[in-house]
Amino acid sequence: MVRNVMSFGRNGLSDWVIQRVSAVILGVYFVGLLGFMLLTPDLGYAEWQALFASTWMRIASLAALLALCAHAWIGMWTIATDYLNNYMIGSKGTVIRFVFQAACVLLIFIYLVWGVQILWGL
Repeated sequence: MVRNVMSFGRNGLSDWVIQRVSAVILGVYFVGLLGFMLLTPDLGYAEWQALFASTWMRIASLAALLALCAHAWIGMWTIATDYLNNYMIGSKGTVIRFVFQAACVLLIFIYLVWGVQILWGL
């Protein structure tokens, strides 16, 4: 039996569901932000500060941030396994794919921690 070591036990259906659910969360979040911008005629710092000071908006922003990280990871993992793996032959391709995936994980983690710090002021 052939086993993909880099999948961490996931299958294609779970990746597809995560990608679609995260896209819906991001779409709803950004449509909400667009609606706020259109319905607030004198949009300034005070209005933005009041919006993002509310707990519900922080929770919605955190959900959008987590959705963005999940969406980015599935996308980058797909690129690494489909394109880098198919065009690089041998152990050189495996090393390049591993470095690419490790860099993606590191960047996504940094952006997640940074986003939580911005949202919650930690």
